[in-house]
Amino acid sequence: MSEHPELWAALDQELPAAFSLRRRLHSSPDLSGEESATREAVLAALPDGLPLTKVAETGAVVRIGGPGPAVGVRGELDALGVTEATGVEWSSRNRGVMHACGHDVHLAALVAVARAVHRVGGPKPLLLVLQPREETYPSGAQDIVESGVLGAERCGAMIGAHVQPVLAAGVVACVPGGVNASSDEFQISVHGESGHAAYPHLTRDPVLALSHTVVALQSVVSRSIDPMAPAVVGVSSLQAGSAANVVPGVARARGTIRALSTATRELLHQRVVEVAESVARTHGCEAEVTFVKGEPVLENNPRLVVQVSRLLRSHGLEVSDTLRSVGADDFSFFAERLPSLMLFVGTETDVSLHSDRFLPSDGDVDRLARAMLAGYLGACTAL
Repeated sequence: MSEHPELWAALDQELPAAFSLRRRLHSSPDLSGEESATREAVLAALPDGLPLTKVAETGAVVRIGGPGPAVGVRGELDALGVTEATGVEWSSRNRGVMHACGHDVHLAALVAVARAVHRVGGPKPLLLVLQPREETYPSGAQDIVESGVLGAERCGAMIGAHVQPVLAAGVVACVPGGVNASSDEFQISVHGESGHAAYPHLTRDPVLALSHTVVALQSVVSRSIDPMAPAVVGVSSLQAGSAANVVPGVARARGTIRALSTATRELLHQRVVEVAESVARTHGCEAEVTFVKGEPVLENNPRLVVQVSRLLRSHGLEVSDTLRSVGADDFSFFAERLPSLMLFVGTETDVSLHSDRFLPSDGDVDRLARAMLAGYLGACTAL
C-alpha cells in the first residue's frame, strides 16, 4: 500500500501546471550568474507567503512546513550557452542560451512537489533549494553551503534528481557511494629558452618538452591507479608560440582530472606534478603546475539509498544500482556536509545532455517529480 497516498494524489493534480511552467522556463533561460528572472518565475509559481531567504546572489531557499529538521530538495536555475535547435514552439527566446541540461524540467518538477506538500502537508518540513551557477565556477552549491542558510533552516538531508538520457524512461539510478567524480582543472607551464628555429641547439624548446609531457600523462591513470578505480587525466588545450620560425620561451597545457575517490584524486594531483617536472627537466626546461579545485566526489548516503529505492519501486519505477559517472555535479558540496542522495532519472529521449536538440518530454517531468517526492519522503524516514 502506498505511503502518504494523499501526497502522491496531490502531486498528480499539480503535474499539468508543472508541464506549462516547464515550457515557460524553457523559453526564457538564463545563463549562470544571471538567473534572477528564472528565480522570480519559480517563486511566482509557488503558493504565496512562504518564508524565503535569497542566497548566493541569484538563488533562494524556500521553507514549506513548520519548525524542526527539514529535508532539502535542489533545483538548478541556470541554462547553458547553447543555441537551441529543437524547433519546438516554446524554444528559447534568448538566442545562444538554452536549457540543454534539463534544469527547466528539474525546476518544474520541484514546484509540483512543493505545491503538493504545501497543500496536504508532509512528514517533515521541505526546503526548496533554488541553486544558481551549477554549470560554472564559482559553484552556487558551494556558496549556499558556506552561507550557513542550511544550518539555520536545520536541513538534515539533501535530495537531488537529474534527467539522464543514458537510462531508459521509467528507470531511476539510486546508487550508494561515489556516483559522480571530483573535477579539477590543471595548467602546466613549461619554461625554456627561446630562439631561432634554425638553431635549435641554442634553445631549450618548451614545445618539445610539453609534447612529451602530454604523452607521458596518458600513462598516469593506467600505471598509477587501480584498474578498478575510475579516473581520468585529460589534456584538452595547448598553447605555444606565434611564429613558425621561432622557438617560444613558454608552452602551456590545460586539462582535467576526474576521480571517484578522494585518495585517487590526491594521487593524480601528485603524479601530474611529478611527470610535468621530471619530463621538463629532461629537456632542460622547468615546469610549473597549478590546479583549480572544483567539485569533490559526490557520495550518496547508503541509508537514503535504501529508503528511497523502496519508495521508487512501490510507485512503479525501476531502480538501477549500477550507474556511476566521471561527470561532475556541484551537488557534491551538499553531500560533503549532509546526508545526501542524487538520483538519475531516465528519459524518453536518447539525445545527449548539453546537445542543442536535448528536449525531455512531459512524461520526463512527471517521472522526475515522482523521483523527487520519493527522495523527500525517504529522507523524512531516514532522518
